[in-house]
Amino acid sequence: MSVFRTILFVAALSGIGTGLASAGLHLFTTVPLILQAETFEGAGEASPAEATAHEHAPGTAAHEHSHGEDEWAPADGFERNGLTVIFTVLTGFGFALLLVSASEIAGGLKGWHQGVLWGLAGFAVFTLAPGLGLPPELPAMPAADLDARQLWWVGTATATATGLALLVYGGSPLLAVLGVVLIVAPHAIGAPQPGSHDSPIPESLHHSFVVASIVASFMFWVLLGGLAGWLRPRLAQRAA
Repeated sequence: MSVFRTILFVAALSGIGTGLASAGLHLFTTVPLILQAETFEGAGEASPAEATAHEHAPGTAAHEHSHGEDEWAPADGFERNGLTVIFTVLTGFGFALLLVSASEIAGGLKGWHQGVLWGLAGFAVFTLAPGLGLPPELPAMPAADLDARQLWWVGTATATATGLALLVYGGSPLLAVLGVVLIVAPHAIGAPQPGSHDSPIPESLHHSFVVASIVASFMFWVLLGGLAGWLRPRLAQRAA
């Protein structure tokens, strides 16, 4: 019971702290680029408030863009920014719970150095690998079928996580080779692509958004892992 309590407390504290820091970073980096991209959407396809539908969870590269006419969108300003903070904090807690639970299976985090390594693994699994096939997208950019993109994203993250685990903990050349195959397989299959890549979004704006999103995700995972690694031995000792 003490182990479960430690996992929960470490995930809550590291996830909330990282979520708040990440939300502030997104509000000053990716959100202005999303709002700028909204100005290129044609004839009122979406209002600036609908940019929330295009924002993605920290540490991930989302592509679930929707332009339904009946789609609800928060009011621009306080409501939209407030929801961004809330969702980012919840996402931080969710990823923290996943990271801490997985690390406990491997023996638990012993310090912030080890936590950063786990954070880098999370960055590779949830941002870097899926982003190679489906880079972060701005509003008004073309995209393939939503279900197909979600399926490929989940499959890529799962295959990458399994492959990294086999490389690190497999203990045999055969399992290491299998790990490499799993990491490469989703990219050999290829991510779903739209029929046309024509977009009103300037290439320079999209490039800036991709860079800002990846940098923000990198900082999210490093902070999350480092904070979880710093907290875990301290809370575990106190619980004992």
